[in-house]
Amino acid sequence: MKKYVSFMLVFLFGIAAPALAENYVKPVVFKQWLQSHKSMILVDIQPSEDFLEQHFKGSIMTDAYPVKTVEDRKRLDPAVKKAKASKGDVVIVCPRGKTSANDAYDYLKSQGIPESRLLILEGGIDGWPYKEMLVKGR
Repeated sequence: MKKYVSFMLVFLFGIAAPALAENYVKPVVFKQWLQSHKSMILVDIQPSEDFLEQHFKGSIMTDAYPVKTVEDRKRLDPAVKKAKASKGDVVIVCPRGKTSANDAYDYLKSQGIPESRLLILEGGIDGWPYKEMLVKGR
């Protein structure tokens, strides 16, 4: 029985560890950063039509969603260049803050952006509770 429990704990930790490795910023904290004009790079991976409808001021429009292909990842390269020229945090904004945000995170990390600077907006722009802070288009 002990072996079974040990195996299950190792197995569950192995599944959970990658998810725990990602850095998320809660909307309430991100709101404070925006209000205080914290120096950061905002990498918005939303499809361009969604970006034009709503985004955060100063965001880099990448149109990289869903970050599955080489072409999608290459659309992140302008953000990589800006992030490398900066010392601030890099916040990834996507529709829901899940799989595609993690894929963008992994790509930015693979391009030399330190993991200590990489963050994902928890819940993405769809889960953002302070809609009045968004730049609205159309």
